[in-house]
Amino acid sequence: MASHVDQQIQARIAAATNKRQQRRRQRAELDEARAHGLQARHTAKLRRWQKDEDPE
Repeated sequence: MASHVDQQIQARIAAATNKRQQRRRQRAELDEARAHGLQARHTAKLRRWQKDEDPE
């Protein structure tokens, strides 16, 4: 049978693991959003350049 202290230690370890996994998920989501945003900005910039170069 596990002691009360052992149970608390296991609970802390589990909480820390969950927190670490949550941070990793959030970082991955941010990285994905950032990559999408950078691509969108690049595309918009290229469109502006194309518009400026096309004689109307």
